[in-house]
Amino acid sequence: MTAFFAFLHHVAAFSLAAALAVELVLLRDPPTLYGARRLQRIDAIYGASAGVLLIVGLARVFFFEKGAAYYFHSAPFIAKLTLFVAVGLLSIYPTVTFRRWAGALKRGEVPAVSAGKLRSLRAVIHWQLVGVVLILLCAALMARGIGFFG
Repeated sequence: MTAFFAFLHHVAAFSLAAALAVELVLLRDPPTLYGARRLQRIDAIYGASAGVLLIVGLARVFFFEKGAAYYFHSAPFIAKLTLFVAVGLLSIYPTVTFRRWAGALKRGEVPAVSAGKLRSLRAVIHWQLVGVVLILLCAALMARGIGFFG
């Protein structure tokens, strides 16, 4: 069961990273009708991946791996969890933006997105990707037992 949960954790993490990368590519230019709908679907995949990642990750911490006492004495784990929350908070802005497009998309209209809005969406997604890379660094440090105190 431990290996299965590790597998689920990795699939969710890679899905989350892939969804962010696709969002960034789709926002290279102002969205088309098709691109805007696609962004909404990709963002839903991103959200689902984040939810699975959190649930499975916490299950691993509390039930399947070394136990919560071990992980909460690991500086990289605490940093990883903090970064996950920060990336999640950053994701609110793009998600709210994409959801606000729903009315226009239902009418078959391309959502109006200013150049400034496009730049800010891209910047936020860039920062999310930076956070994901730092989370990977923390995971590597955890795997080597670096930063354990207690």
